[in-house]
Amino acid sequence: MKKLHIALGVADIEASVLDYTQRFNQEPDVVIPGAYALWRTACLNVSIRATDESEVGRLRHLGWESSDAAGFSSDTDCNGIVWEFFSAEHQAKEIREIWPDVDYDVSTRDET
Repeated sequence: MKKLHIALGVADIEASVLDYTQRFNQEPDVVIPGAYALWRTACLNVSIRATDESEVGRLRHLGWESSDAAGFSSDTDCNGIVWEFFSAEHQAKEIREIWPDVDYDVSTRDET
């Protein structure tokens, strides 16, 4: 199954986690305090990342999470928007590479 991936820039991770947790009616799958959070719902994969002021409230990129993804790939559409294509496992690996102290393994999380 493919899930639409939306990546947003935010100013305040903690406030955004509270807000989006209510909006999605679901706790995030992973939170890196002050830096990042990820929700994997039944149809969406949404990440937020603390960014500089010029990127707050803006789309960082779009993409597809798909179990069919053989690897991570990305390209840019005709409007200059980056689209990524990846599996949940690829995303978890990227999270662990960026934040090595984070213990996030998608296989231990029930699919919602």
